[in-house]
Order: sequence, then C-alpha cells, then structure tokens
Amino acid sequence: MVRIDIITCLPRLLDSFFAHSILKRAIDANHAEVVVHDLRDYSTSKHKNVDDYAFGGGAGMVMMIEPIANCIRSLQAKRTYDEIIYMTPDGERFEQKTANMLSMCQNLIILCGHYKGVDERVRQHFITKEISIGDYVLSGGELAAAVVSDAIIRLIPGVLNDETSALTDSFQDNLLAPPVYTRPADFEGIKVPEILLSGHEKKINDWRLEQSIERTKARRPDLLG
Repeated sequence: MVRIDIITCLPRLLDSFFAHSILKRAIDANHAEVVVHDLRDYSTSKHKNVDDYAFGGGAGMVMMIEPIANCIRSLQAKRTYDEIIYMTPDGERFEQKTANMLSMCQNLIILCGHYKGVDERVRQHFITKEISIGDYVLSGGELAAAVVSDAIIRLIPGVLNDETSALTDSFQDNLLAPPVYTRPADFEGIKVPEILLSGHEKKINDWRLEQSIERTKARRPDLLG
C-alpha cells in the first residue's frame, strides 16, 4: 500500500477527485491511502496566512516557509517518507517511468504550489523531488498532484481488475499503445481488422506490436530515440 499526503491551501479542490471510480475503490480496498492536509492549519499567524509579499518586490504572493515546514515536520514525526515532492512548472517532466518508481514507495508527500510559488528555502531544505506535468502554468498544484496520484495508484497490484492492463499502457515500453476495438465488428461498413477476430494470439500480439511501433513513429518519434 502507498500512502500519499497532499499539502495544499485549497483542500476542497481535491475532494471530488478521490471520491469516485478507480481511485475510490483503491482507497476503500486499502490499496492506497490519500490524506489531504490544509496548510492553513499549520500557520501560526492570527489570520492563518500562508503567503506574503516577495522580498525585493514584484507581482504576486509567495507561500511562506513556516507553515510548510510545520506541516512536513509534523508528518515526518509519524513516519519516514520516501519522497517529498513539490509540483512546479520548472520541475522534472512527469513520465511513466517516474510513476512506476513512485508506485513502489510506501510514503509520499506532495506539496501543491500556489500564487508565485514557495519560498526557495522550502525547495532547498525540504523537497527531495520536483515534478512538472507539462510546460504550462496552472493556478495551483492541486490538479497536478491529483494527476500524479492517479498515475501512481493505478499501478499498485490489485487496483485494476485486470492487473496486466497497466503493463500494456502507452509509455510502459517507450511505445504508444496500439489501436483497440470492440463490438460491433462491422459498424456501417467500417470493419475491425480481421487479425483481431482470428483468435491467433501470437499473430495478434505481433500485429499490436507493429501498430505500436508505427503509431509511435508517426506521433512520438522522440520516444524511439
């Protein structure tokens, strides 16, 4: 089982994401545990502030180090964490291999950035891994944290009904997944490839590999490099 502690100043944004479908079933079956922490609970200011103006001026607010440090230290007092992750646009690009690695961890912290980011001292002294889900900027790190959590949890044995399903996803072997079909076999004259109806497992697997390679060459040739 993996436990993921998510630190955020907007915890309600994550309520729905973990309350449905595969993630909910994984949590209910004790394959995963997700605990969302309201950063404001760790603020020592009268008004529970978690941000302040940047030294040196400039637009935007910066998340303060004190409440973040208080929260992380409180969590570390109870268990050892494999990684303390900060979601940030300038982090390492999130890939399937990273999800595979993180799915084998027991305890993870994910810190959601907001405003203009966090005090740099947080990144220097508390964070062990920085992750980006793409070259764009979101209003906050909550959606990114949810994406990473989903990618991790679905890989845990027992979460998916067909445990081999995750192993055949795109990017698992640096190839995109092949095209897939279901009934009806003939829809208005548009037919499913005959090979898939043949029942010949080896030929079907060879066809799927060929299709994966061709699709990867056409859409993501960088993966083949």
